[in-house]
Amino acid sequence: MTKVDLGMPRMGFFTDTTVCIGCKACEVACKEWNAVPAKPLNLTGESFDNTSGLTADSWRHVAFIEKTVPAPGDDGAKDVKWLMSSDVCKHCTHAACLDVCPTGSLFRTEFGTVVVQQDICNGCGYCVSACPYGVIDQREDDGRVFKCTMCYDRIGDGGEPACAKACPTDSIQYGELDLLRDKASRRVAELHAQGLTDARLYGQSPDDGVGGTGAFFLLLDEPETYGLPPDPVVTTRDLPGMWRRTAVAAATLLAGVAVSFAGARR
Repeated sequence: MTKVDLGMPRMGFFTDTTVCIGCKACEVACKEWNAVPAKPLNLTGESFDNTSGLTADSWRHVAFIEKTVPAPGDDGAKDVKWLMSSDVCKHCTHAACLDVCPTGSLFRTEFGTVVVQQDICNGCGYCVSACPYGVIDQREDDGRVFKCTMCYDRIGDGGEPACAKACPTDSIQYGELDLLRDKASRRVAELHAQGLTDARLYGQSPDDGVGGTGAFFLLLDEPETYGLPPDPVVTTRDLPGMWRRTAVAAATLLAGVAVSFAGARR
């Protein structure tokens, strides 16, 4: 499995969904800076969400979740809880997309992010099925894959990604990943002190199924509520063991063939 081994601080995103106002400024900024093609308006019926998810033409996705909850009081009345979150590629520590790419189109940058080089992508789609988050997608016209680059060109010049720059509430924060994790932990403690005990971090632990992510989130509900897998696992985790078993089987077969030939000669 691929790992992150850098000679400099790893950079990443921290998305605090508690202050997301659903303005979609991040979606617009991402499309404008990266020249991501616009799509006709699609009325999905999913509240104010008309993009539905991350695609080759939507590298940022603002989800609007309307959840029915008990209203204050004991009369059994119901209320609506609004949850909003801007989703993005997770830039995994153990990135299955890197493991399966046959052309080297996907690569790990010096910032620890994962980027696609479209000029050498052959459209095989292996990375699409390998991603445990369903992030990577192929364009319909030629099959090449596209996803968030964390604005590799901007951060390489000392700037910040367009989405973080455009976010009016600092819901999307960019910086050194270790510093962001410390900041996020303090924010969770602050929310717990305010009585928001459901606040939790998602994707920051190096012990999870992808070794931690380069884009992690502060959530106010279960991950499934936001359309995130509760226990993501790098889909290529069994490859080393499979190759070892294959090598042992091949060696055993060759040894058997050698013994057979030796016996026949006698």
